[in-house]
Amino acid sequence: MTKSERPEPLARLDDVTLALENLRLGIDEEEPLDAVLRRLAETAVNAIADADAVSVTLLDDTGPRTAATTDNELTGIDQAQYDAGDGPCLLAVRTREPVRAVSKQDDETWPGFAAAAQERGVLTFLAVPLMLGAGRDGDELVGSLNLYSRVDGAFDPFDQKLMRLFTGAASAAISNARRWYHARQQIRHLESALTSRAEIDQAKGVLMAVHGISASEAFDRLVDQSQRQNIKLRQVAIDLLESVRAR
Repeated sequence: MTKSERPEPLARLDDVTLALENLRLGIDEEEPLDAVLRRLAETAVNAIADADAVSVTLLDDTGPRTAATTDNELTGIDQAQYDAGDGPCLLAVRTREPVRAVSKQDDETWPGFAAAAQERGVLTFLAVPLMLGAGRDGDELVGSLNLYSRVDGAFDPFDQKLMRLFTGAASAAISNARRWYHARQQIRHLESALTSRAEIDQAKGVLMAVHGISASEAFDRLVDQSQRQNIKLRQVAIDLLESVRAR
């Protein structure tokens, strides 16, 4: 079956159900977030009949960015929306509702989006918000799942409902990936802290041996040098140990 042939609603539902099952089975519990989002995009493009490509807009501290795509050529459509600060994917993020858009040359609502889509032959666009499960402060917005089609009239209301089902089920995979990422970050911070502590203790030991002072006095000397040179305490310790090794 080609993309332009519309399967029956039950068949379309089966396609999405199968795609979600494959997504669940394929994702590693320790897979980074961007890898999960890329797999999510690849699964969605295979699940929706008229979708020629899929991207994922992710919100972070620097603003929206395209974290995954099945077609790098179409990322310019996302970027045009980010640059303008407006467009269907950003509207979906703001309203937390699916937004369907048709690219037209005389579009006055989103001219940047329309021009970028026309240039790449995209006729229909659907953005669906990506949400994580309810927490203490309600659902957490992650970004949007963006579908592109070169088929006029693509993404009917049934497709929109299917994508809400899809993104709702996919939120578990995103949550797992974020938990893994934060756990890895905490481990790195702990490893760094332990390394710093070991280097500072070694530097204290050197000062105690050389000057015959107590551990508290050695630590005070390191702190004093850190403040005078305006550098981190760990760096003071590293510099001291390297100078001892050099001698």
